[in-house]
Amino acid sequence: MKTTQLPKLALALLALVPLSVLALDSGSTGSDDVFNPSVNTERQVPASGVFNFTTVNIPSGVKVTFKKNATNTPVVILATGDVTIAGTIDISGGNAAAAGAAGDGNIGDDGVPGLGGPGGYDGGRGGAANYGRAGAGIGPGAGAGGHGCATSASVFGGPATVGGAGAGFGTAGIALTVTATFTCSGTSFVAPAPGATYGSSQLLPLVGGSGGGGAAGGPSFAGSGGGGGGGSILIAASVTVSVTGSVLANGGKGGDTSGAGAGANGGGGSGGAIRIIATAITGNGTISATGGAAGARTSTSGLSYVDGSAAGTGRIRLESETFTRTAATTPAYTFSQPGLVFVAGLPTLRISRVAGTDAPLAPTGNGDVVLPASTLNPVTVEFATTGVPVGNTVKLTVTPPSGLASTVVSGALTGTTQSASASVSVTLPAGPSILSAQTTYTIVAALGDELSRYANNERVEKVRLEAAIGGTSSVTLITASGNEYRVPQAVLAGLGG
Repeated sequence: MKTTQLPKLALALLALVPLSVLALDSGSTGSDDVFNPSVNTERQVPASGVFNFTTVNIPSGVKVTFKKNATNTPVVILATGDVTIAGTIDISGGNAAAAGAAGDGNIGDDGVPGLGGPGGYDGGRGGAANYGRAGAGIGPGAGAGGHGCATSASVFGGPATVGGAGAGFGTAGIALTVTATFTCSGTSFVAPAPGATYGSSQLLPLVGGSGGGGAAGGPSFAGSGGGGGGGSILIAASVTVSVTGSVLANGGKGGDTSGAGAGANGGGGSGGAIRIIATAITGNGTISATGGAAGARTSTSGLSYVDGSAAGTGRIRLESETFTRTAATTPAYTFSQPGLVFVAGLPTLRISRVAGTDAPLAPTGNGDVVLPASTLNPVTVEFATTGVPVGNTVKLTVTPPSGLASTVVSGALTGTTQSASASVSVTLPAGPSILSAQTTYTIVAALGDELSRYANNERVEKVRLEAAIGGTSSVTLITASGNEYRVPQAVLAGLGG
């Protein structure tokens, strides 16, 4: 059975419908008027993710960046007229902080990962001193985190600390130099796996890059974090998009590490996503969604180091009726006539409350629900769904920081297909755990045909919804032939019924 990772669905991609053979309607209402910054500018991404401009003109020497909204949607720039980019639009992922005895002079930020660009995912946190295990990056192509060994690791013949793996998106992250399983104090560890590819060349739905894995700590200092994934952006103009400057969605670099007793270096975040749609695309400026490098390492402390790895590239899609650009992009773009379709009303499942504490609509994977120390087991975990037939059950899996996972099944969902709920009673272990919920159901043929565009044009027969606190949520589309296509669910809650 083949499994393909697809990107998370954006909240507010609008259908672009040609008005005539030589004119494209971007869908912009023009309500945000002209965008013509004269100095470096950071714009807050609106809750919908969508800017409705008349025209956009970013002059040479001016950089435009964006502040994420609460649900971290992609940036969508729509214009009724021209979009001219002589300056820079930058939605790149952030670099992780340096770590170690020398580091950047601020031990307090050792292990801090790079943040994903708008619509992208954060890197994993570096492991604590004394060979602490690091966190994996976030996202469907996240790089795994490294782990250390304070005694004598079987592959290395002594203490060792392992870096973070690079994330994937358009291409896979780079593998670490050591890929074997090794044993430390009787426990077997698998070398961190680089992130896999996901999504399609059409960038439908739109999603950004994934975070690189954090690095294991050393004997005296923390390991560095992973780089953030590049963000995701759609630029659609009814007339012309001209790029003589730069549009950047590069992945962030893993954190550097240096000094005696320092941990290993973090993996890079993958490049993000850039999609440009217009009646005409012109200009030979830079359009880039490269993967981030692994952090540099100059640590020397008599132990074995396995360096972190670089990330894969993102994806670039250009669509227009007239195309005069002759320059390449990094990575290479795919091209077609304009065409963007958005399917609304997709089903959702989320964990809504844990022990009476509300869970966030968009979990980050890091301390999403913190329960008071006085909380007593067992606790009630509540689920909320949209678009799921009542009568189905939800399976909850609790994965503790160490030891075996446990599962429990809810009673039947009650309410309506448009809005249903269920709950289970479960005993939570001490320490941070990942809670993940799953339900699977058969869908009607009409919806299966609509969803086929996300499943390589195969009719979808079943939908498996997975929601997580402390992990990645997703929708898996299962076709009649048994193929599975996974769509991250992080922003589906706002799609409506």
